[in-house]
Amino acid sequence: MIGIINYGAGNLQSVKNSLDYLGISSIFVNKPSEVDGCDKLILPGVGAFGLAMNKLNCLGFTKKIKEFTRQEKPVLGICLGAQLFFETSKEHGLHQGLGLIKGGVLPLNQKVNNLPIPHIGWNNIHKEKTSLLLENIENDSCFYFVHSFYCEPADMSIMVASVDYGLKFTAVFGKDKIFGCQFHPEKSQACGLVLLENFQKIT
Repeated sequence: MIGIINYGAGNLQSVKNSLDYLGISSIFVNKPSEVDGCDKLILPGVGAFGLAMNKLNCLGFTKKIKEFTRQEKPVLGICLGAQLFFETSKEHGLHQGLGLIKGGVLPLNQKVNNLPIPHIGWNNIHKEKTSLLLENIENDSCFYFVHSFYCEPADMSIMVASVDYGLKFTAVFGKDKIFGCQFHPEKSQACGLVLLENFQKIT
């Protein structure tokens, strides 16, 4: 059972609709105790980093997510959800994240000068290493992005795929069973569905 964490900062229904379409069992996790009934978690996310972390903290999800990952159960962060896995974000100040991945979240506009920010639309991702999460997805496939900040891992070897938007940065990362994608698989048509199906297969 995949638990989709409901903390008031994510497009949950679109994720669940995609999983339902694939025939994958999932539930909305509305309180930390419900995590115990799941064997995988998805942390979606839309909006501001600091506000999202505040919601996770206030609702008691922060401790529960960390406990879940220590049990070596798979987790997938989507867009802001992936960014929340990092130690810090420089989004309108300095904010502390979940700290599951060493590194930080940085503003695109400090490095990208000749392209619109936010980065919105379809972009090709380039595979940097083999990962079960991208199995049966062709290199340079397109996914849908909506964001103004990007993830910069301290250890770049965890980068599974990159994207180039005036700057090469992490599109997909994977460390142990902690995965994140900067794009929205639930909005990325066939390739996004394959990614979600791959996540379901990871044990």
